[in-house]
Amino acid sequence: MIKQLPAEPAIAGRPIGPGHPPYVLAEMSGNHNGDIQRAFRLLEAAKTAGADAVKLQTYTADTITIDHDGPEFVIADGLWKGRRLYELYQEAHTPWEWHAALFAKGRELGLTVFSTPFDPTAVDLLESLGAPAYKVASCELVDLPLIRRIAATGKPLVMSTGMAHLGEIQDAVTAAREAGARDIVLLHCVSGYPTPPADSNLRTIPHLAQAFGVHAGLSDHSLGVGVAVAGVALGAVLIEKHFTLRRADGGPDCAFSMEPEELASLVESTRTAWQALGRVSYDLAPSERGNLQFRRSLYAVADIAEGETLTHANVRSIRPGLGLPPKHLDEVLGRAATRAIRRGTPLAWAMIGTEA
Repeated sequence: MIKQLPAEPAIAGRPIGPGHPPYVLAEMSGNHNGDIQRAFRLLEAAKTAGADAVKLQTYTADTITIDHDGPEFVIADGLWKGRRLYELYQEAHTPWEWHAALFAKGRELGLTVFSTPFDPTAVDLLESLGAPAYKVASCELVDLPLIRRIAATGKPLVMSTGMAHLGEIQDAVTAAREAGARDIVLLHCVSGYPTPPADSNLRTIPHLAQAFGVHAGLSDHSLGVGVAVAGVALGAVLIEKHFTLRRADGGPDCAFSMEPEELASLVESTRTAWQALGRVSYDLAPSERGNLQFRRSLYAVADIAEGETLTHANVRSIRPGLGLPPKHLDEVLGRAATRAIRRGTPLAWAMIGTEA
């Protein structure tokens, strides 16, 4: 069953939906590299690039996992192969004592800041700071008690769907709605770091929107802007991308994060894609009106005397487009000219009489 889309949600007064440019959410994650001054510079860079918001992640190593050496607590493959979960999250977390300063810096810049909480205590912290919205990460989409706690705030809720099947997404949406969430945006997401474009399956974006009656966007871990632009063409109303100051500086997420110039390109390219979508239209566009003259039409291509028969030898379809439309050629041929017509004259019905 295809569900009707809800009213467009808004985060900090910025509407999100098909009628507005895509909301660009720049994910800081652990790219502050443990330096609050670098975190401030990341906020400044996101603002300069034109992002709508910067998102933090609110957890500690102890709220997201436990300190354990068992094999299941060690990453077996991929970007973080061999890293213990506890040590990785110790490195990547955003200290909770930074949050108030980061929110204040966002207000100073006129940049929205919100976060992904990973447990109820993180929600409490973010509520105390007046967070305008919340994000649920892909791995937490199955944590329905956490989703209910976040949804109970009544704030707009963005949820990533990486690795989730339809039933799990339905459970999450149902839990959020039953707990009070009204403004939900689902993000199609592939939790590969980085994600090969061939894995992106962007046609899922409109299906998400239709299946769950929500606005849908894209959490994109691919390299470059191409996948995000294609996502907007398929209806994504929000684009999330990780960003950093310089990949060469290192950091847990640097390998798939955008630099500021790339983020600016993402903002520009996705907004251009949104503008290009427009509406269903067969009207003459303002930019093409001046080119009507270059359409073909019927012209005298030789001098024609009064009473002379119009033939293929003296009438042709050529450019410019000031004469009769070419579809009338067969009606015109074989008739007599009602007056003399000089070569290069556009034909009009008043020049043409009955059959010769």
